[in-house]
Amino acid sequence: MVAVKHFLQLKDFGREELDYLFGRTGWIKHKFKSYQQYWPLQDRTLVMIFEKASTRTRLSFEAGMQQLGGAAIYLNTRDSQLGRGEPVEDAAQVISRMSDIVMIRTFEQDIIERFAANSRVPVINGLTNEYHPCQILADIYTFIEHRGPIQGRTVAWIGDSNNVCNTWLQAAEIFGFNVHVSTPPGYEVEPERPGLYGTDNFEQFADPMDAARGADLVTTDVWTSMGYEAENEERLRDFADWQVDGEMMKAAKADALFMHCLPAHRGEEVTADVIDGSQSVVWDEAENRLHVQKALMEYLLLGKVNAE
Repeated sequence: MVAVKHFLQLKDFGREELDYLFGRTGWIKHKFKSYQQYWPLQDRTLVMIFEKASTRTRLSFEAGMQQLGGAAIYLNTRDSQLGRGEPVEDAAQVISRMSDIVMIRTFEQDIIERFAANSRVPVINGLTNEYHPCQILADIYTFIEHRGPIQGRTVAWIGDSNNVCNTWLQAAEIFGFNVHVSTPPGYEVEPERPGLYGTDNFEQFADPMDAARGADLVTTDVWTSMGYEAENEERLRDFADWQVDGEMMKAAKADALFMHCLPAHRGEEVTADVIDGSQSVVWDEAENRLHVQKALMEYLLLGKVNAE
């Protein structure tokens, strides 16, 4: 029996697979923009399991599956037996017998790992506390659309060393670019986390202006991620000097892009003039979640597909 392939963190795929996905993303996006029907996943069913709230993840996966000819079913743990203590392993056995592919947005990475270990079908990480691989697929694809290959470039991450930051660091090792990380004291990257990433492709900076200097891309996220709301007041104080503003963008390259995975809090992690300005590609970035995830689901279910 062929082992089921999952996408639980970015490094589950190698460089060749990711390059293939980006190629397919461009082809599938062109079909969508040209109003050409493409239904390779007709009669396939995606189950989406949400323990964390979502706008972009639910919409991009649900719309994406329908645009590929399939169906998507939404499950919230509050409304299912998972929220009443059913073991993750049991739920995986049942759900994977009734569907073709599963996307999970949850808290600990261990939950999705346990589910995948007991699933007969591919499992996709829609977000965990540790990783956000679908977001970084969209971010890198967006960079390629606007600026070409990301290899050898510099990405400045300003703010919390959260799941998105962790995944950028994995991507840097795979694609051969550099990440400059600047966080407030106490929120630094932990490179020793086993199996996460090495130290050759990133550098930490105490001053966020130094991290942004010469960057091809400046990116950030909210200061308080889901699950850390109790720390909000403390974080507002701690991160006050880590706001991406016009001065910081001027320290980056003249043609540097700005990204944010959204939702954004204007006036906190980014100023309105940056996120709404000419260097911002956040709306392309958000839309590209739809297209890269369609390519991802196609690949996990059908393998490599020859372009028509």
